[in-house]
Amino acid sequence: MMKFDNIPIIKKIKLDLYKKNTLSYRWMHLVSNGIAQPIYIPVIIGKGIKEGPVLGLTAVVHGNELNGMSVIQRLFNSIDLEKLSGTIIGVPVVNVPSILVNERRFVDGVDLNRIMPGDKDGNRSEIYANRIVNRIVKNFDFLLDLHTASFGRVNSYYVRADLSSKIAKQLALIQNPQIILNAPPKDGTLRGAASDLGIDAITIEVGDPDKFQKGMIRSSLTGVYNTLSFLNMYDEDMDKEEDKVIICKKSYWIYSQIGGIIQVHVQLTQQLKKGELIATVRDVFGQVLKEYYAPEDGIVIGKSINPIGQTGSRIIHLGIS
Repeated sequence: MMKFDNIPIIKKIKLDLYKKNTLSYRWMHLVSNGIAQPIYIPVIIGKGIKEGPVLGLTAVVHGNELNGMSVIQRLFNSIDLEKLSGTIIGVPVVNVPSILVNERRFVDGVDLNRIMPGDKDGNRSEIYANRIVNRIVKNFDFLLDLHTASFGRVNSYYVRADLSSKIAKQLALIQNPQIILNAPPKDGTLRGAASDLGIDAITIEVGDPDKFQKGMIRSSLTGVYNTLSFLNMYDEDMDKEEDKVIICKKSYWIYSQIGGIIQVHVQLTQQLKKGELIATVRDVFGQVLKEYYAPEDGIVIGKSINPIGQTGSRIIHLGIS
């Protein structure tokens, strides 16, 4: 068993300093807290025996989205560097301050995945985001950014990708997802910041928050190995699913117009027809206040599982083919 007593501390990644056929664990000093203590984020660098591209893997950009962390851990515990061409850089926890307090957003209340690439002269979240991009992500040639649903919601296993990019589309397909959502990355996401740097990137939604889901983690790990094979970085056949993925050209959330107790009737990946009942809202006495119906044909990408819904609460995430 490997021990981690004296992990070196770095401030940036200099790949030429790492030898081939080595697995290196590092703490990166990214920022400091209010009493001048350093805030470190974990970085794992696996360098193969041959030259090749750099694949980046990031997880826990939101502090409660944990499945991706386990995917990265399992990858580096199983990878055979003698079969690897190129380099894999894994960041199992991007948002360290928030995972420690089990919060989705950064400690100043900002969603890190809406302000990328941040601002080097900005506020706390903007500087943190900017250093993630400039000290880590800039080293990547390709990026798989691993996420999950948020509090009170569940997701199918799906991928967000800019399908106008042939490489991004292929990266999405080989994850063997249930759904692929066309999502041009101009929205302040880490994927968008990487794309602006010329890095082919996709976002993989690996299940639900606040837990480890073995099936989802296993599926995503298979997708990572498929990616390495596709990029000619790893000597292993791809594992392709026979089921046909559903590709959605767009999606949107349906929100409740009144508050109450929300019962969502549909299941993840369920194909809906226009006019089909999707949810019922009741008052605290159990009386029906409103019923919601599918506004058009589509597929359920994600849904709320929190029955207590104030006006404007999410009901389902509807994908449109």
